[in-house]
Amino acid sequence: MKVTVDRERCCSSGMCALTAPKLFDQDDEDGRVVLLIAEPPEELHAAARKAESFCPCQVITVSDD
Repeated sequence: MKVTVDRERCCSSGMCALTAPKLFDQDDEDGRVVLLIAEPPEELHAAARKAESFCPCQVITVSDD
């Protein structure tokens, strides 16, 4: 699995960090998404998919690689 984010389109809602705090954080300056792990271990796959679906701006992309 590979996770990518589009920080330019991020609306700083924080749903990613709340849903999957091991994978995402928020920038202290602008509140935009910060990706912590681009290739998460299997135990975090469900959290990554949940964060992708909860993102109101649709800036998280999860792909199976």
